[in-house]
Amino acid sequence: MGRRFFAAVALALVVCGPASAAVAHAKSALDDPLQAQEWWLTAVGADITQAPGPGVPITIVDSGTDPTHPEFAGRPNTTFLNDQTVIGPEEYHGTIVASVAAAPENGVGIVGVYPNAALQLYDASPTPQGIVDLAAVDGILTAAEHCPGVINLSFGGSQPDDSMHEAILTAVRHGCLVVAAAGNSGESGSPVTYPAAWPHVFTVAATDQSGNVASFSTNSPAVDIAAPGVSITGAVPLSRDPSGYQSNLSGTSFSAPIVAAAAAWVWTLRPTLTASQIAGVLRSSAHDIGPPGFDNASGWGLLNIPGALTAAPPAVDPDEPNDDIDEIKPGDLFQAGEPPLTSVQQPNGKISASLDSAEDPIDVYRIWVPAHRTVRVKVTSGGTAAARIWGPKTIAMDEFLAARRRDLRGQSITATKKGFAAYVEVLLTGSSSSARYTLSVKASRH
Repeated sequence: MGRRFFAAVALALVVCGPASAAVAHAKSALDDPLQAQEWWLTAVGADITQAPGPGVPITIVDSGTDPTHPEFAGRPNTTFLNDQTVIGPEEYHGTIVASVAAAPENGVGIVGVYPNAALQLYDASPTPQGIVDLAAVDGILTAAEHCPGVINLSFGGSQPDDSMHEAILTAVRHGCLVVAAAGNSGESGSPVTYPAAWPHVFTVAATDQSGNVASFSTNSPAVDIAAPGVSITGAVPLSRDPSGYQSNLSGTSFSAPIVAAAAAWVWTLRPTLTASQIAGVLRSSAHDIGPPGFDNASGWGLLNIPGALTAAPPAVDPDEPNDDIDEIKPGDLFQAGEPPLTSVQQPNGKISASLDSAEDPIDVYRIWVPAHRTVRVKVTSGGTAAARIWGPKTIAMDEFLAARRRDLRGQSITATKKGFAAYVEVLLTGSSSSARYTLSVKASRH
C-alpha cells in the first residue's frame, strides 16, 4: 500500500466547545452559528472584503471528506474526485481541512476562508489508518489534470518519496500552486519534513491568536508564510462526533488550507498571474511578524489577503520546474521536456528568470552547440548569479566526481565537425539568497 504519512495535527482533538474570545466580523447577513469562534478570519483579513464566486479550484488531497456532512452535502461547485471513506480512526482529518478552506455560508456550523470556492476532494486514505504515499501521489496527479489550481497537502513525513516529488513537479509544470503544511516538530528540533521542504512547494507555518508563531510549528528555510493554526474549529465526520464539529484543533494542517483558500481567492480575482506570481504576492504582502524580513519560523510573515489582492506581482519566472536535466530533457520526467534555449536555426539566445535558495536554487537550460562554433554564456545579475556549461553526456547536476570532471566545462564549450546539445546551469553565487538574472548564450567561430 505504501508508506504512511502523518497528518499535520499538533494537539489532541477536543469535542466542540468555547474557542478563542477573538471574534471575526460578519462576512454576510447570514452568519453560521460557529462563525464567532473563527478568530482566524479577522487575523488574515478574510472578513474585510467579500470572497468571489467559484473560480480557480482548490484540491484537498487528504483523508476522505464526509459527503453527508451538512457543510458538504449539496454544496455547490464541489467535486469528489474519488470515493470518500471517513469511518476509520484516522480518516477525520480531510473533513476538517476542507471545511477550514471552503465550508459554505449556509447557516450551518462554520464558514471557510473561501466559502464559494470550486472545491475538489481526493481521498488519499484507502485504509482506515490514514494517508499513504501512493494514494497521495495519485491524488496530486489527478489534481494536476485540473491546473491552474491550488493543491493543498496537509500531511508530511521525514523521508522523501521520489514518486511524490515527481508528482508535485508535474503539478507545478502544469501550472498549479502546491501548498503544504510546514509540520509540527518545532518543539522537537524541527527535522526536515516532506513535501514541505521541497523547492516549488509553498510552505505554511502556524500562528496563534496573538500573532506569534506557534511553538509546535516546524522552523525551516522552506517556510514561505504563516497562517493561524491554533484553537481552530472545524467540521468532522458525523461518525466521529454527532455534532459534526470539533474545536481547539491545532496544527499546521489547518494553516495550510487557510493559505490555499486565500491563494485560490486571489488567483480567481487576478487570473492573469501565474502560480509563481501568486506565491510571490502572498509573500510580499504578508505582515512581518518576526525579525525584519525573512525568518525560518514565519517565512515572510502572516497571510494578508487584502494585501495580496493588490500587491505588485513579481516578474514571470519561465520554464519551471527546471532544476535538473531530467526536468528539461525530452522523454525524461516530462515527455516534451523544455524547448532548447538555442537551436540550429537560432544559435544565440537570451532569457530572464529568477532564483531563490529555498524555492528555486538552480535553473538548467538546454542549448545547441553548432559545428565549428564555440558557445559562451554570460549572466547579468549584479553578482548574485553565475552560469556554467555542462557537456552532452551529463546526466544530472549532482554527478559523481569522475563524471563531473568529464562534463563540467565552465563558461564556454566548443564543437568540432558535429554539433551537439549541452546544458547551462544558473546558480546563486552566495552573495544573496535570491537573484533576478538575464542569461545570454552566444555562438561564434573558434
